[in-house]
Amino acid sequence: MRRSSGRAGVVGLMMATTVTAVADNWPNWRGPALDGAAAGGGYVSEWGPEQHVLWKVPLPGLGASTPAVWGERLIVTCTIDDKDAVICLDRAGKELWRKTLGEARAGKHKKATGANSSPVTDGELVWVYFKSGELACLDLATGAERWRTNLQQRFGEDTLWWDLGTSPVLTSNAVVIAVMQTGPSYLAAFDRTTGELRWKHDRDVPAPEEAAQSYSTPLVAAGDPAKGEPAEVLFVLGADHVTAHDAANGRELWRVGGLNPEANGFFRSIASPVLADDLVIAPYARGDTITAIRRGGSGDVTQSHVVWVRKDVGADVPTPAVKDGRIVVCGDKGIVEELDAATGKTSWRRELPKNRSAYSASPVLVDGRVLVVREDGAASVLGWPEPGAGEKSADHGRIPEVVGGGSVEEMMVATPVCVDGRMFLRTHDSLWCIGEK
Repeated sequence: MRRSSGRAGVVGLMMATTVTAVADNWPNWRGPALDGAAAGGGYVSEWGPEQHVLWKVPLPGLGASTPAVWGERLIVTCTIDDKDAVICLDRAGKELWRKTLGEARAGKHKKATGANSSPVTDGELVWVYFKSGELACLDLATGAERWRTNLQQRFGEDTLWWDLGTSPVLTSNAVVIAVMQTGPSYLAAFDRTTGELRWKHDRDVPAPEEAAQSYSTPLVAAGDPAKGEPAEVLFVLGADHVTAHDAANGRELWRVGGLNPEANGFFRSIASPVLADDLVIAPYARGDTITAIRRGGSGDVTQSHVVWVRKDVGADVPTPAVKDGRIVVCGDKGIVEELDAATGKTSWRRELPKNRSAYSASPVLVDGRVLVVREDGAASVLGWPEPGAGEKSADHGRIPEVVGGGSVEEMMVATPVCVDGRMFLRTHDSLWCIGEK
């Protein structure tokens, strides 16, 4: 691999050379716009355990959540001494505070932990959620507990066959959790500052066996008055359906079914929905389908609002990334494909070298490139090394090549975080900072 220069930087946002230059945040697992995309450049194009590692911090317990970054503070969750825990570090890797909460519940799957759900922050408070059902709000500056509740103690035990995967999301005044499982399923919204239950909406849609279970994270978006939407809308994928809800009260606005026409009992969902212009993009069927749904309408809009369906491309675990009307899908086996959001047609397709390790981390788009990370910590950067180079595709010109990458040689399922010229890579055991010294 070779180093890139100028526009051909690997991934990233505007490079920060001093503390005062810090300009960007990554407040949740899919980035500031909830789409897996960042802006800017200035990143190294290759790295490894002995190359371009600014620092590495071993964590005191296992976790698989993606860090949240705001200003100089990074938040990660893990398990410490069988307790749910939160750790805050600065951008130099120095620990600022840690907080332990209730009793942790260990993961079942080899690549899961009791701390899979990613934190979310607004710059003043941070909200964390764990497999134990613990939902807590902490002060970002000090780690002081503002409030805490346990959803399983309040509303019933977890019946998921595997490990909790959904992350909390923020509306204008609430933090929302989606619980989609065998048995009672629901959305619950808690006041961001007090923890008071603002609303709870049952979401029991017909789906057989494991298909009733979902590990996906809801999507929050500003409403479109032209489509008759309220001020804020929640889009939820799981249990063979996509549903839209009024974020103020949880009321269902519309639903699309038909994602599992043959009633496959094992179509649980992991990848989350994303927005591409006015389309809700829903990966489903264990990575075999992607469905595009036009926003708006009321009731069952399956027949009227499904714009296109692809049955030959998808991702089971990684959530697609979106930018400028293009959807980038990273399949679990390393097939990366770009789709035109309006039509669903493939613009380009690149198959990465086969490996026994799969892809669970979601792709990140920045500086015209695609960053994907395999479960063994090996990353690939797809891009164009120079104008006019590369293969030709039928409808979009060049197919990207592998132009960079690296490895941290540790198990990684968390999505990379890219802010201010730094990549933060969270493995099960450590937090790495990658960049130029």
